[in-house]
Amino acid sequence: MPSRGTPDPDGSRVVGSNVRTTTPRPGPGPGPHTGLARNVVVLSWVSFFADAASEMLYPVFPTFVTQTLGASPAVLGLIEGVAEGTASIGKAISGRLADRFRRRPMIAAGYAISTISKPLIGLARTWPLALVGRFVDRSGKGVRDSPRDAVLASDTSRETRGRGFGFQRAFDTAGAVVGPLLGLALYEAFDHRIRPLFFFAVIPGAISVGLVFLVRERPRNVDVRGQHSQTGKRQRSSAASMRLLPRRYRELLLVLGAFNLANFSDSLLILRAKEVGLGFVSVILVYALFNASYAALSYPAGILSDRIPRRIVYATGLLVFAVAYVGLGLTRSSGWVWVLFAVYGGYWALTDGVGRAWVADLTPPELVGTGLGLYQGVIGVGVLIAGVWAGLAWGDNGRLPLILSGSVVAVLATGLLTIGRRLDPPAPASASRAG
Repeated sequence: MPSRGTPDPDGSRVVGSNVRTTTPRPGPGPGPHTGLARNVVVLSWVSFFADAASEMLYPVFPTFVTQTLGASPAVLGLIEGVAEGTASIGKAISGRLADRFRRRPMIAAGYAISTISKPLIGLARTWPLALVGRFVDRSGKGVRDSPRDAVLASDTSRETRGRGFGFQRAFDTAGAVVGPLLGLALYEAFDHRIRPLFFFAVIPGAISVGLVFLVRERPRNVDVRGQHSQTGKRQRSSAASMRLLPRRYRELLLVLGAFNLANFSDSLLILRAKEVGLGFVSVILVYALFNASYAALSYPAGILSDRIPRRIVYATGLLVFAVAYVGLGLTRSSGWVWVLFAVYGGYWALTDGVGRAWVADLTPPELVGTGLGLYQGVIGVGVLIAGVWAGLAWGDNGRLPLILSGSVVAVLATGLLTIGRRLDPPAPASASRAG
C-alpha cells in the first residue's frame, strides 16, 4: 500500500516522486477595506503601476511612429494590429499553461518582459525596430494577463466576480490616467523630446514586477512539474480542453470574436483626434480623460453586472462604443472629441472587466485559465484583423472605418440585448431547486 506522504508546511502532501496534492483551503483573505480577496487588491496595484508605465507612452506612440520615424497611418495600423494579435495569441497559450503550472512566476515574467521592451522602442530609428519593441511589449502582456485573470477568477465567487474584475480594471485604468499626465510633465521637462519617456517608463514598470511577489497563490492539485494531478490527462490535448468547455462558452466566444473584427486599436482613434485638430498636449489630455472615465465607471459597472445579467451590461457597452465611433467619424469639431473620448471610456468600463467575469462564469474552475486565455486570444485576433483593414481604409481622415465599425456594432449590440439570453450562465443549482 503506497505511503500517504508527509505534509509540507503549506498543507500539501508529497505522494511518490512527482505528485503534490493539496488539502483544499480558503484562498487569501479579504483586504482590510475593500472586502475583496488580498490577491485582488495586490494585483490591482500591480496593474496600476504597469499601466502607468505603458500609458505614459501609448498616446505619444502614434506621433513617434508617424512623425519622428516618418511612417504612414497604414504602418501604424499594422504595428498595432501585430502587437495586439501577438498579445492575444500569447494569452491563449498562457491561459492553458495557467491551468497546469504555478501562476505567479508567469505573471512576474510577463510584467518583466514588458518593462524591458520600453527602452528598445526608445532606441528605434526606423519603424521596424519600433514594431519589434511593441512585439516584445505585447508578448509580455500575453504571458501575464491570463494567469493574472485566472488568479482573480479563483479568488472571487460568481456573486462577487464582476466587482473583483471591476476593481482591478479601475486600478489598471487609474494608472492609465496618471501615466499620460506624468508623460506630459516629463515631455515638458525634457524640452519636448519623446525618446526619454521610453527610458523613464522602466521605473513604474519595475515597481509592478516587484509587487507581483506579494501575491499568495491559492493551493491547487499540482505536481512538482506543475501539472494538475486530477485533470492533467485531460489537459494534454488542446482539442480535448476545448471540448470540455461548455457550449454557451463557445457561442459567447463566437459572438465576442465577431465584435472585435470591428474594434481596431485605440492608436487610430488618437490619430483621428489629431486629424480633427487636437495638438500634441491636447491629445495626451483627451486620452487621460478617456482613461479617467474608464477608471471611474469600471467598479460600478462590475457591481452592476453582479446584480443584473452581464450580457445586458456588456451589450449596453457595445451601444456606447457605436455612439463613440460613429461620432468620431462624423465630427469635424475638436470640442466634440473631448466628449466622445469620455463616452468611449464608458464603453471600456462596461465591457472589459464585465466580459472577463462573464467568461469566467461559463468556464469550469479547473479550466478557468484556458477559458480566459482563449477569450483573450480570440479578441486579439479580431483586433489584429481590424487594425490591418482599418489602417488600409483610413485614407486622409479615418471617417469611413469609424462610421462602418460603429454601425455594425450597433446591430450586434441590439441582437445581444434582444435574442442573446441563451448566452447567460445557467442558474446555480441551489437557485434552480429553489425555483
